[in-house]
Formats: sequence, C-alpha cells, structure tokens
Amino acid sequence: MGCRSLAFLVSGAGTNLQAVMDAIDAGSLDCTIAVVLSDRHGAQALQRASSRGIPTVVVERRNETVDAYTASVVQELKKYNPDLIVMAGFMRILGKQFASEYPLKIINTHPSLLPSFGGKGFYGIRVHRAVLESGARFSGCTVHFVTEAVDSGPIIMQSTIPVEDNDTPESLAERLRPVEHSTLVESIRLVCSGKWSITGNRVLRDHSPHL
Repeated sequence: MGCRSLAFLVSGAGTNLQAVMDAIDAGSLDCTIAVVLSDRHGAQALQRASSRGIPTVVVERRNETVDAYTASVVQELKKYNPDLIVMAGFMRILGKQFASEYPLKIINTHPSLLPSFGGKGFYGIRVHRAVLESGARFSGCTVHFVTEAVDSGPIIMQSTIPVEDNDTPESLAERLRPVEHSTLVESIRLVCSGKWSITGNRVLRDHSPHL
C-alpha cells in the first residue's frame, strides 16, 4: 500500500507509541506520525506525543452510542488523512463504520497469540491472567488488521515468549512489552512497504523481486 503518515489511537502510557517514535528518529522507520488520538485527557501517551510536537486529539465517550462515538473518531481522523491507523492500547470498541471507512488501513496490537485469548473482554492484564490460568507454556503478541469482528482480522505478525513458572500476570506483561514494541515496528515497516498479500487470515511477505 505504501504509507508515510500514521495516526495512533491510545488510551494509556503509550509505550508502543514511544517505540515507533524512537524507530522513526533512528531512521529505521520511514514515516511520520500525523496525530495521536486518545479517549482520555490524562493519557501519558498524549504527553509523549506533545513532547515531540505531534498533534494530539481527545475524543471522550460520554453518553453517546458506540456508532455515534465512532463517527466522532472518524471525523477527527479525516482531518489528518492518515495512510495507516495504529491502535496501540486503545481501550474503546469502535463500531463497524471504523473498519469499513479504512479497509486494511487499521492495525491493532494484542497481547496474546491470536486467535487464543482474544475477542470481547480480553484486554490488558485480563489477557495475561487468562494465559496463566490456562496452563499455556508460551504466550506472545499479535499485530493484525482490524476488521468488523473484534481481534479477528488478518494476522500480520506474531512473536512468542515462554511462560515462566513464577510468572504473574504483571510479570508476563512486563516481559512481553519489549517484544510487542519490536513486533509493532516491524509490522508497520512491512505494511508500509506494500510488499505483502493476504492468504486465508494471514499476511504473507512478498519476497518476489520488484523492478
């Protein structure tokens, strides 16, 4: 697809955002961040963006419906015309309009190996708690395209880590975090290269020579 302009949707600390900003600064990711949008005024991610001179927007959800809130988010994003939208710890479920407005132009990070431990109700520390309760010996993260079904879009990239015997949900999350960062950066690089295709529910890298 080729993309130079990113928009980030965030709710919390913004460590994934920071990893992408650092990759851009280092010259390993050839794109810019047009805007960072949050559903919370107090999100640390907004401070990270502002410190780099990146525009920030807050769209709080109050009493409106999911569809009305989604329309407000889309309206704000259209002002910046991003090539790719990155959902990195955005804690709001958006309506169908979001995916239909930006087909194959939205990616999401999820802290498990989808399709396991995904879908409605699986977010944040709940995911890591469910992994440990299941007895799984490996966990990981997934970057995938966003479609109308939650956590069900084509998988771009996954990375794994072992589950340690003494892991808690918090320690598992902490050990996974740097892996999430590198996986997201590499996924953005791949998607923006345009050298990929979708087979089944997987994104495959195109290794053919391009003249």
